[in-house]
Amino acid sequence: MLADVRELNEDAAKLAASSTWPLSDDDLTACLRATHHLAQTVAVMQARLVREAESRGLPTAHGHRTTAGWLRSQLRLDPHPARELSARAATLDRHAALQEALLDGHADIRQATEIADALDNLTTGLAELGDLGPATAEDILRNAETTMIDMAARLSAHQLRRIGERILAHVAPHLAERADELALARQEARAQRARGFTLSAPAEGLVRLTGRLGAEDAAIVQAALQPLCAPHPGDDRSPAQRRADALTEVCRLALRTGELPDTGGEPAQLAVTVGYDQLTQSLGTATTDTGSRLSATAARRMACDARLLPVVLGSAGQVLDVGRTRRLATGPLRRALHLRDGGCAFPDCDRPPRWTDAHHIIAWTAGGTTSLDNLVLLCRHHHRIVHDPAAGWQIRLGADRQPEFLPPPHVDRDRRPRRNLYHLRL
Repeated sequence: MLADVRELNEDAAKLAASSTWPLSDDDLTACLRATHHLAQTVAVMQARLVREAESRGLPTAHGHRTTAGWLRSQLRLDPHPARELSARAATLDRHAALQEALLDGHADIRQATEIADALDNLTTGLAELGDLGPATAEDILRNAETTMIDMAARLSAHQLRRIGERILAHVAPHLAERADELALARQEARAQRARGFTLSAPAEGLVRLTGRLGAEDAAIVQAALQPLCAPHPGDDRSPAQRRADALTEVCRLALRTGELPDTGGEPAQLAVTVGYDQLTQSLGTATTDTGSRLSATAARRMACDARLLPVVLGSAGQVLDVGRTRRLATGPLRRALHLRDGGCAFPDCDRPPRWTDAHHIIAWTAGGTTSLDNLVLLCRHHHRIVHDPAAGWQIRLGADRQPEFLPPPHVDRDRRPRRNLYHLRL
């Protein structure tokens, strides 16, 4: 057998080095399918060799606690593929029909894994059901296995996973509803135990978010994010970036409601600490109350937000001013901004008022007042643009006291003022 495997390997190596350009389109496609089938055949053989090694106790004899550890040393594998190979060997050993399907070209290894997982889950579900009617558990499992192998000719591994979740609807419809109810109950209980959400410590300006939610909770989160995830004309953000911005925006909206529970006896808020000299000169970095450091640009941008509270300290650390009320666009002033601007005032942005910040045209840090004539509503995206010196946009009030925007020269060489034509205005 070893000689045959080595000869096969030599032949395969020669073929892999051969030129492919002489192949016709049909032959090229046929060769691709044939090599894919060959890979599945090799996967079955590899799995059988691993199981034989386990039956002989080779991993333990070589000083390894697990088969995966032994495979790592023998094949120089990383931990994840070593565990995958060990699990695949055990899976195929339990399901002889899947081995045959792989060898016959009726399925590939990914499809076989999904079918095996579905059959294992079905075994658990049938045991919970108790009364199965006229059919036995063995009959139902055999029928499910045959059905899913047949479906593998048309469905991908991902699609087979979904079929596996409702396989009883195909092979034993009279049991499907009860089984689904029990399976969903198990999933929800498992999700409830496994749910979690973590934020890493900042590294190079980024914080990694990691979490798992149950299906119900995830649906609620998606419903909240979806309206904020839609791209707008000229939007060059990736889908992941749009979701990240949407999550931040949802939290900003929650902070604005004033309905979040108090923390430490104070309303939910973000404190930003900036040295007094740096603040008056519009220079220097800032630190949030979570210990994260921010650039001077970010600090100035956050200083415009009516729901973020600055904490200004003198050189000795004494508190000089905590959120001067005249800086905050609240109450009647905020309502007046809503009425005047109708939403984000940036040219033709369609964001509504509740998704905007109150931006100081003359920066509060530079002595600008918190008044209707010195404020303009900007969504988070356009707030960033206005605070970016490289972007080159400027804001001023027109003769009618409506905000207008002067574009940078690369947008309009004459820098003709633009207004938002989307929102209805007073």
